[in-house]
Amino acid sequence: MAILEVKNVSKTYKSGNRVLTVLDEVSFSVDQGDSIAIVGPSGSGKTTLLGLCAGLDAASNGSVKLVDKSLESLTEDERAEVRNQHIGFIFQNFQLLPTLTALENVMVPLELKKNKDARQIAKSLLEKVGLGDRLGHYPTQLSGGEQQRVSIARAFANQPKVLFADEPTGNLDTETGELIEELIFRLNKDQGTTLILVTHDLELAKKTNRIINIRGGKVQEVGNG
Repeated sequence: MAILEVKNVSKTYKSGNRVLTVLDEVSFSVDQGDSIAIVGPSGSGKTTLLGLCAGLDAASNGSVKLVDKSLESLTEDERAEVRNQHIGFIFQNFQLLPTLTALENVMVPLELKKNKDARQIAKSLLEKVGLGDRLGHYPTQLSGGEQQRVSIARAFANQPKVLFADEPTGNLDTETGELIEELIFRLNKDQGTTLILVTHDLELAKKTNRIINIRGGKVQEVGNG
């Protein structure tokens, strides 16, 4: 069963008198529980594609269906509700709230859903990612790898159906990056989450089930990870 369907999606921007085409008639689908990597050179449109798949932006043409919702037919608030209910995110630059502790950062999506067990769930997740002794630390008191572990715990807090990860190891050294990769795939398997990953790291991409190659805004090939 497809949890994400992308059909003939294009994204264009006006630049003066010119029209810049970032994505051109892109189509693919992802089954529930699958893992895919979107790869391509800088400027190929892969991060733009991730944003369209997650409903962070709207396509110029075509359709995106996510968890059985046609995103183009939803308002911005309705797309935000889909993300809140079903989606998790991991970003290259962590995007933690600096005024909140590690525990409080992980609690945020749970509190948005008024989960009465937010504190205990967040604590358990931080222990799973090896940060049980860092609950009260603020982002500035954590290393890059520790901050990314907090963001992973936060991403999985709501047991998302789909996890979007944009260059999750891009700001980390090799050893730390490998630990983060292991964490993402382990939690992904444990929770049965669908993983959609954008990366320029082909070794990381090969750990997924499928690789979608984007070049010049077009899908060049879809291969096995």
